[in-house]
Amino acid sequence: MRRIVVATRRSQLALAQARAWMRELAARTGVATEELHVTTTGDRIQDAPLSSIGGKGLFIKEIEEALLEGRADIAVHSLKDVPAELAPSLVIACIPPREDPRDVLVSRTGARLDELPPGSRVGTSSLRRATMLRAVRPDLAIVPLRGNVDTRLRRCAEGAVDAIVLAAAGLTRLGLADRATERLDPSRCLPAVGQGALAIECRESDADTRALLEPLSDVETARAVSAERGVMRAVDGSCQLPVAAHAIREGELLFLRAMLADVDGSNARFREHRAPFPGTDAEAFALGEGLGKALRSR
Repeated sequence: MRRIVVATRRSQLALAQARAWMRELAARTGVATEELHVTTTGDRIQDAPLSSIGGKGLFIKEIEEALLEGRADIAVHSLKDVPAELAPSLVIACIPPREDPRDVLVSRTGARLDELPPGSRVGTSSLRRATMLRAVRPDLAIVPLRGNVDTRLRRCAEGAVDAIVLAAAGLTRLGLADRATERLDPSRCLPAVGQGALAIECRESDADTRALLEPLSDVETARAVSAERGVMRAVDGSCQLPVAAHAIREGELLFLRAMLADVDGSNARFREHRAPFPGTDAEAFALGEGLGKALRSR
């Protein structure tokens, strides 16, 4: 039996999502799997906003090094952590079906976003979330809050903040979906690029592993996130720039919405586009690039 070494971050959420996907891999291919736990720069630095320490790539750099050095055969990432540019000689060989891409609000009192009293403290270290929240509730106080899901839930319950905003997918994968007070509609809080999706990465030269992974990719998810990543590429998106994109299939069409703001969260602008559903990931990516360039030029 072939054995595949899977690199993943060691956080509770990263392990939960990697293990769920590894069970699917084993069930559909018959391979055995072994975990390689990697501590990334983003995991080590917990006392500073991501935007101040480098942004995207902080949660995958050391994992990609494990692939390049041959210590792992594949890596499981949250796609929203993956920059538009991968390390040379690595590829995303599989994108499984996406979880709910929306953000959720968790409030200490059970109040929904529109019900939070003026001045309520909402914790997030995401420039994107802060920008979207200020657009719909400029009377709220947005305060920095990092840490894993459990830490942020505990800080909210203890009263350090009145509410927090998290990814719905993370709560679901941890079995904590019932902790969500409100699932935020993308029209009000546009998700991060690739949010809710996983990226399964391997060495470009590893033909056997690519052949194993590629049939497990979900076409509809891959097209949607490719369009979103095209937006990110066009605007040079990172955790240092508030950018959001969300693509869904509507019958025979792809509906893509995107947002870009200045570094300080000001001048938020939105664009949306409907086009025939693309036949390839490259076509979807090009659609996203076009929308991203339109955002950048405004």
